[in-house]
Formats: sequence, structure tokens, C-alpha cells
Amino acid sequence: MGFKAFHSVAATIAGIAAAHMIREGQIAANGTTAFQTFAALAA
Repeated sequence: MGFKAFHSVAATIAGIAAAHMIREGQIAANGTTAFQTFAALAA
């Protein structure tokens, strides 16, 4: 399908990169789940 706007692409790639960093332990979780950490970063 593709993306219609560049900001959508940028947000998607940033989210994927953040998820990978959380999963690999590059971002301190401080006892929270991966989803909680991602939600805190996305807010």
C-alpha cells in the first residue's frame, strides 16, 4: 500500500526503532514491562 505522508513514515520507523531498543535492553525499563516503557516514550 505505502505511506501517503512523510511524517507517517518517520513516526512508524521511530516506533519500530524504539521497540527494538527496548527489547534489546538499551533503554532502562526500571521494573516496567516493555509495553509500559514504549507507552511512556510515545506519550
